[in-house]
Amino acid sequence: MSIGQTIERGAAVEHQLLEPVLGLQDSVAVRALTPLSKLADETPLMMLSGATLAAGLVLRHPRMLRIGARMLAAHLVANAAKTILKGSVDRLRPNAVEERPRIKPGSGTDDKAENAFPSGHTAGAIAVAQAFAHEVPRYAVPTRVIAGVAGATQVPRGAHYLTDVVSGAIVGWLSERIATRLIDRIERAIVQQRATKKPSATE
Repeated sequence: MSIGQTIERGAAVEHQLLEPVLGLQDSVAVRALTPLSKLADETPLMMLSGATLAAGLVLRHPRMLRIGARMLAAHLVANAAKTILKGSVDRLRPNAVEERPRIKPGSGTDDKAENAFPSGHTAGAIAVAQAFAHEVPRYAVPTRVIAGVAGATQVPRGAHYLTDVVSGAIVGWLSERIATRLIDRIERAIVQQRATKKPSATE
């Protein structure tokens, strides 16, 4: 059995296992959580991160500025990563499957129904939540729980398979780590530059 056949068989099994969960799409719980899952979309997360950054600039609040910068950077990295992955894999969303699930190498399609892998909502939510949690540890648990619920809700909504959501979470976590290292290096470079320009006491 080839790798492609193994992947297709695994996708078929996952779809069968998901079918009972898809019956919850119209349940009260899923409908109540749907607005939260939609807040994890690219535009709302970008606006939240940008607004935090802007508020820090306007208020001249260094910590808020740093929080916004980290959130925005993490989201941008996550968005870039998930875009590349979505272009590499064509996977039909659970609620778009009519006969059997389909997963194949990416064709560059813009059809959202075939861009299930990975979950961009989850990637963005986890990246932004991790960035905020690292800057404000006191609210780390509720922030991560909210992001996790936003991502997990994509499954009963029929928008994603569980593997899409898990992959999205991994992308989000790694993206925040990459963004954090990048920002830390920039901050160290700025501090060192200021230190070299600072006149000594003997001058």
